[in-house]
Amino acid sequence: MLRQADQPLSVAEVADAMGLHVNTARFHLDGLVEDGLAERTTEPRETPGRPRILYSSDGPSLGPRSYELLAEMLTGFVSSLEDTGPGTVELGKAWGRHLIERPAPSERIDADEAVVRLDRMLDAVGFQPESHATDSGVEVRLQRCPFREVAEKHTDVVCAIHLGLMQGALEEIDAPVTATSLQPFVTPHLCIARLEPRPASA
Repeated sequence: MLRQADQPLSVAEVADAMGLHVNTARFHLDGLVEDGLAERTTEPRETPGRPRILYSSDGPSLGPRSYELLAEMLTGFVSSLEDTGPGTVELGKAWGRHLIERPAPSERIDADEAVVRLDRMLDAVGFQPESHATDSGVEVRLQRCPFREVAEKHTDVVCAIHLGLMQGALEEIDAPVTATSLQPFVTPHLCIARLEPRPASA
């Protein structure tokens, strides 16, 4: 209503037009102001009396968001391309290098610290990781996939990106370990990544 009006409206005008009590209308109008969706001004007047409070809004109309649909469309397109595996891993690596917490120039990262920083990065993205030492390296249990709905339909693309994300992050901090595999959906809510010592030539 505020967006369609050609001038700012008072609380009484909004209440009357929408069939609301004045206090109810004021409550919701003030809520729009607090959320940054409307502006509240005082009516300029030169005559005695209390000036009216006016409300207006010229922001964009709010509508539904469809990020999941966009993600599914893009991953579906990537899946349709030939030989997408290496490319999707490299895409993940690029983002891993960007997201990881980098050490100071003189700081040397050992395996334990590398896992700590990797866990922090994965947790920030939404994976809820839990890492445990194994005989051959480290097992990273990803207890939540923040892209689960898309990953279930396009596992090859999404999980390759996630593997690359970990590999790129560990490469960026020159970690002595690397992510060698990612096993998706071991259970409906669990994926497992494995970290092993990085080959000397890597």
